[in-house]
Amino acid sequence: MKSSLGIIGFPIGHSISPLFQQAALDHLGIDAAYQAWEVKPQEVGEFVAGLREPGVLGINVTVPHKEAVIPYLDEVDQWATTAGAVNTIVNREGRLTGYNTDGLGFLRALLEVNGFAPQGRRALVLGAGGAARGVVLALVREGVGHLTVANRTLSRAERLVQIAQDGGVNSLPIPLAGSALDRAAASADLIVNCTTLGMAHGPDEQGTPLSRQQIPPTALVNDLVYNPKETPLLRLAAQAGAQVLGGIHMLVYQGAASFEMWTGQPAPVPVMLEAASRAMESR
Repeated sequence: MKSSLGIIGFPIGHSISPLFQQAALDHLGIDAAYQAWEVKPQEVGEFVAGLREPGVLGINVTVPHKEAVIPYLDEVDQWATTAGAVNTIVNREGRLTGYNTDGLGFLRALLEVNGFAPQGRRALVLGAGGAARGVVLALVREGVGHLTVANRTLSRAERLVQIAQDGGVNSLPIPLAGSALDRAAASADLIVNCTTLGMAHGPDEQGTPLSRQQIPPTALVNDLVYNPKETPLLRLAAQAGAQVLGGIHMLVYQGAASFEMWTGQPAPVPVMLEAASRAMESR
């Protein structure tokens, strides 16, 4: 019987995960199909319950469901518990376990693509949702020197800052606008966009959390949005002379970690990156 895998989100039309995950499955000869499911927020509980069926290996979880799935799981690993967000669910004989591989994918992209090590550096994280939580946890574990979290709702930024402070990192929550954001961006070695601003098929496809004038040429700007390949933020960052990193490498690297949890086999990362790059070129 063909096994089932997939990804849930709302919306989900932007996702290229089915293309590179299926390429990996086919490359290794694994009899499984990876699909994309658009699941409305009120349908999350019912959908997750269905993952317990035989033949379902698990799923990836993307916005806005990374937090919402947690109450419906039997177990959540330490990284996901601390981050408060799940992006991978594994079904083991009807028992569902949640993981967060975002942080692993994020760090691998920084190091392998840009040679950037967070230890002792100043970072600005834009947004405070599920992806931001994984990023903050990863930065804290890598010994980032100073962390600022900017978000429209300050209370959510404060919760992320508490995670960083608990990890011994000097941190500050600020609004996603105004002079505090100007100062944080100007002094940042690393700027990470964890919002959906600029995402194709999202609510604000032309949006950007920073202006060109706010981006220092000495920073690395990492936009976790991967579709389009060059987001409005990355375009402005390049114009400002900054280093840029799109979201496709993090996407593939976190997906590779999920793949290995589901299948128990090493993920063919070059195959996945090639398929993801082809998918983006055709859009």
